[in-house]
Amino acid sequence: MTPRSRTADATKPSAVQDGRHTPDIAFDERGTDRLVIRRFQAQDASTLSTYRSDPTVARYQSWDSPFTLAQAQAFIDSFGATNPDTPGEWFQFALVEAATGTHIGDVAAGVDADDPRLVTIGVTLATSAQGNGYASEAVAWLLDYLFLERKKHRVTADCDVRNDHVVALLERLQMRREAHHLKSAWWKDEWVDEYVYALLTHEWLARRSPDGGTRHLSP
Repeated sequence: MTPRSRTADATKPSAVQDGRHTPDIAFDERGTDRLVIRRFQAQDASTLSTYRSDPTVARYQSWDSPFTLAQAQAFIDSFGATNPDTPGEWFQFALVEAATGTHIGDVAAGVDADDPRLVTIGVTLATSAQGNGYASEAVAWLLDYLFLERKKHRVTADCDVRNDHVVALLERLQMRREAHHLKSAWWKDEWVDEYVYALLTHEWLARRSPDGGTRHLSP
Protein backbone atom coordinates (compact mmCIF):
# COMPACT_ATOMS: atom_id res chain seq x y z
CA MET A 1 0.00 0.00 0.00
CA THR A 2 1.75 3.14 -1.21
CA PRO A 3 -0.21 6.30 -0.47
CA ARG A 4 0.28 9.72 -2.06
CA SER A 5 1.16 12.89 -0.18
CA ARG A 6 -0.84 16.10 -0.32
CA THR A 7 0.50 19.48 -1.36
CA ALA A 8 0.47 22.39 1.06
CA ASP A 9 -1.58 25.53 0.36
CA ALA A 10 0.73 28.38 1.30
CA THR A 11 -2.17 30.86 1.42
CA LYS A 12 -4.12 28.95 4.08
CA PRO A 13 -3.28 29.36 7.81
CA SER A 14 -2.45 26.05 9.46
CA ALA A 15 -1.63 24.45 12.78
CA VAL A 16 1.99 24.42 11.67
CA GLN A 17 2.10 28.13 10.89
CA ASP A 18 0.57 29.25 14.18
CA GLY A 19 2.81 27.03 16.32
CA ARG A 20 0.24 24.51 17.54
CA HIS A 21 2.04 21.44 16.18
CA THR A 22 5.25 19.74 17.32
CA PRO A 23 6.76 16.61 15.73
CA ASP A 24 7.20 13.57 17.99
CA ILE A 25 10.91 14.03 18.69
CA ALA A 26 10.74 11.74 21.73
CA PHE A 27 9.59 8.67 19.80
CA ASP A 28 11.88 5.68 20.28
CA GLU A 29 9.85 2.47 20.27
CA ARG A 30 6.48 1.06 21.23
CA GLY A 31 5.15 -2.45 21.66
CA THR A 32 2.05 -4.53 21.00
CA ASP A 33 1.35 -8.10 22.10
CA ARG A 34 3.64 -9.54 19.41
CA LEU A 35 5.48 -6.62 17.82
CA VAL A 36 8.08 -4.01 18.63
CA ILE A 37 7.53 -0.83 16.61
CA ARG A 38 10.61 1.38 16.47
CA ARG A 39 12.76 3.66 14.37
CA PHE A 40 14.70 2.03 11.56
CA GLN A 41 18.27 1.08 12.44
CA ALA A 42 21.32 0.48 10.25
CA GLN A 43 21.14 -3.28 10.78
CA ASP A 44 17.67 -3.38 9.18
CA ALA A 45 19.10 -2.71 5.72
CA SER A 46 19.50 -6.37 4.79
CA THR A 47 15.95 -7.41 5.73
CA LEU A 48 14.51 -4.24 4.18
CA SER A 49 16.30 -5.03 0.92
CA THR A 50 15.09 -8.64 1.05
CA TYR A 51 11.38 -8.00 1.48
CA ARG A 52 11.33 -5.01 -0.87
CA SER A 53 13.03 -7.18 -3.51
CA ASP A 54 10.24 -9.76 -3.35
CA PRO A 55 8.18 -9.20 -6.55
CA THR A 56 4.94 -10.09 -4.77
CA VAL A 57 5.62 -7.40 -2.14
CA ALA A 58 6.78 -4.80 -4.65
CA ARG A 59 3.95 -5.32 -7.14
CA TYR A 60 1.61 -2.64 -5.77
CA GLN A 61 4.29 -0.45 -4.20
CA SER A 62 6.19 2.56 -5.53
CA TRP A 63 9.60 0.88 -5.81
CA ASP A 64 10.84 -1.67 -8.31
CA SER A 65 12.29 -5.10 -7.57
CA PRO A 66 15.09 -5.80 -6.87
CA PHE A 67 15.63 -3.23 -4.11
CA THR A 68 19.37 -3.26 -3.52
CA LEU A 69 21.22 -3.19 -0.22
CA ALA A 70 22.60 0.23 -1.17
CA GLN A 71 19.07 1.52 -1.76
CA ALA A 72 17.99 0.10 1.60
CA GLN A 73 20.89 1.76 3.39
CA ALA A 74 20.15 5.11 1.71
CA PHE A 75 16.46 4.76 2.61
CA ILE A 76 17.29 4.17 6.28
CA ASP A 77 19.82 7.00 6.31
CA SER A 78 17.16 9.37 4.97
CA PHE A 79 15.18 8.94 8.19
CA GLY A 80 18.15 9.55 10.48
CA ALA A 81 17.31 13.16 11.23
CA THR A 82 13.52 12.96 10.90
CA ASN A 83 10.75 12.44 13.43
CA PRO A 84 7.24 11.03 13.32
CA ASP A 85 4.38 13.47 12.86
CA THR A 86 6.37 16.08 10.94
CA PRO A 87 4.11 18.10 8.62
CA GLY A 88 4.76 17.46 4.95
CA GLU A 89 6.88 14.34 5.58
CA TRP A 90 6.52 10.59 5.68
CA PHE A 91 7.90 8.53 8.54
CA GLN A 92 8.46 4.77 8.34
CA PHE A 93 8.22 2.71 11.54
CA ALA A 94 10.09 -0.62 11.53
CA LEU A 95 8.09 -3.68 12.61
CA VAL A 96 9.98 -6.31 14.60
CA GLU A 97 8.64 -9.67 15.72
CA ALA A 98 9.00 -9.49 19.50
CA ALA A 99 9.53 -13.23 20.01
CA THR A 100 12.44 -13.51 17.56
CA GLY A 101 13.77 -9.97 17.12
CA THR A 102 13.29 -10.33 13.36
CA HIS A 103 12.54 -7.23 11.30
CA ILE A 104 9.45 -8.16 9.25
CA GLY A 105 8.10 -4.96 7.69
CA ASP A 106 7.08 -1.38 8.27
CA VAL A 107 4.16 0.98 8.64
CA ALA A 108 4.21 4.57 7.46
CA ALA A 109 2.40 7.81 8.25
CA GLY A 110 2.47 10.85 6.01
CA VAL A 111 1.32 14.05 7.72
CA ASP A 112 -0.44 16.70 5.66
CA ALA A 113 1.84 19.67 5.02
CA ASP A 114 -0.91 22.24 5.42
CA ASP A 115 -3.04 20.69 8.17
CA PRO A 116 -1.22 18.12 10.37
CA ARG A 117 -4.50 16.83 11.76
CA LEU A 118 -4.81 14.88 8.48
CA VAL A 119 -2.67 11.79 7.87
CA THR A 120 -2.27 9.11 5.20
CA ILE A 121 -0.95 5.68 6.14
CA GLY A 122 0.72 2.69 4.49
CA VAL A 123 1.99 -0.77 5.39
CA THR A 124 4.45 -3.31 3.98
CA LEU A 125 5.03 -6.81 5.36
CA ALA A 126 7.50 -9.48 4.31
CA THR A 127 5.80 -12.43 2.61
CA SER A 128 7.15 -14.81 5.26
CA ALA A 129 5.36 -12.81 7.98
CA GLN A 130 2.00 -12.57 6.24
CA GLY A 131 -1.02 -14.58 7.31
CA ASN A 132 -0.34 -14.18 11.03
CA GLY A 133 -2.39 -11.05 11.76
CA TYR A 134 0.73 -8.87 12.07
CA ALA A 135 -0.50 -6.30 9.55
CA SER A 136 -3.78 -5.85 11.43
CA GLU A 137 -1.89 -5.57 14.72
CA ALA A 138 0.57 -3.04 13.32
CA VAL A 139 -1.98 -0.82 11.62
CA ALA A 140 -4.26 -0.93 14.67
CA TRP A 141 -1.28 0.28 16.74
CA LEU A 142 -0.61 3.03 14.18
CA LEU A 143 -4.22 4.20 14.35
CA ASP A 144 -4.06 4.26 18.17
CA TYR A 145 -0.81 6.24 17.98
CA LEU A 146 -2.24 8.76 15.53
CA PHE A 147 -5.67 9.22 17.09
CA LEU A 148 -4.91 8.83 20.80
CA GLU A 149 -1.33 10.08 21.19
CA ARG A 150 -1.08 12.54 18.33
CA LYS A 151 -4.73 13.70 18.36
CA LYS A 152 -5.36 13.38 14.63
CA HIS A 153 -8.74 14.13 13.12
CA ARG A 154 -8.77 11.96 10.00
CA VAL A 155 -6.64 9.12 8.63
CA THR A 156 -6.79 7.93 5.03
CA ALA A 157 -5.29 5.08 3.00
CA ASP A 158 -5.37 4.34 -0.70
CA CYS A 159 -4.49 1.22 -2.64
CA ASP A 160 -4.63 -0.44 -6.02
CA VAL A 161 -8.03 -2.16 -6.27
CA ARG A 162 -6.26 -5.41 -7.22
CA ASN A 163 -4.35 -5.48 -3.94
CA ASP A 164 -6.71 -7.94 -2.26
CA HIS A 165 -4.65 -8.32 0.92
CA VAL A 166 -4.63 -4.60 1.69
CA VAL A 167 -8.30 -4.18 0.76
CA ALA A 168 -9.15 -6.98 3.21
CA LEU A 169 -6.91 -5.43 5.89
CA LEU A 170 -8.50 -1.97 5.65
CA GLU A 171 -11.99 -3.45 5.71
CA ARG A 172 -11.15 -5.64 8.73
CA LEU A 173 -10.17 -2.41 10.48
CA GLN A 174 -13.54 -1.02 9.39
CA MET A 175 -12.09 1.89 7.50
CA ARG A 176 -14.74 3.45 5.27
CA ARG A 177 -14.30 3.08 1.51
CA GLU A 178 -14.98 6.60 0.28
CA ALA A 179 -13.98 6.41 -3.37
CA HIS A 180 -13.18 4.19 -6.30
CA HIS A 181 -11.04 6.25 -8.67
CA LEU A 182 -10.94 4.91 -12.22
CA LYS A 183 -7.57 4.87 -14.00
CA SER A 184 -6.42 7.57 -11.59
CA ALA A 185 -2.73 6.76 -11.11
CA TRP A 186 0.09 5.89 -13.48
CA TRP A 187 1.95 3.03 -11.79
CA LYS A 188 4.58 0.84 -13.40
CA ASP A 189 3.62 1.62 -16.99
CA GLU A 190 -0.14 1.37 -16.63
CA TRP A 191 -3.13 3.36 -15.45
CA VAL A 192 -4.62 1.76 -12.33
CA ASP A 193 -7.84 2.05 -10.36
CA GLU A 194 -7.56 3.02 -6.70
CA TYR A 195 -9.74 2.69 -3.61
CA VAL A 196 -9.61 5.42 -0.98
CA TYR A 197 -10.40 4.55 2.64
CA ALA A 198 -10.82 6.90 5.60
CA LEU A 199 -11.48 6.93 9.34
CA LEU A 200 -12.32 9.71 11.81
CA THR A 201 -11.31 9.88 15.46
CA HIS A 202 -14.75 9.08 16.89
CA GLU A 203 -15.14 6.14 14.51
CA TRP A 204 -11.88 4.57 15.65
CA LEU A 205 -12.71 5.07 19.31
CA ALA A 206 -16.03 3.27 18.76
CA ARG A 207 -14.17 0.30 17.25
CA ARG A 208 -11.75 -0.13 20.14
CA SER A 209 -12.55 -2.72 22.81
CA PRO A 210 -12.49 -1.80 26.53
CA ASP A 211 -9.04 -3.38 27.00
CA GLY A 212 -7.54 -1.09 24.34
CA GLY A 213 -7.64 -3.64 21.53
CA THR A 214 -9.80 -3.56 18.43
CA ARG A 215 -12.96 -5.48 17.69
CA HIS A 216 -13.47 -7.77 14.70
CA LEU A 217 -9.83 -8.25 13.69
CA SER A 218 -8.54 -11.55 12.32
CA PRO A 219 -6.37 -13.57 14.73
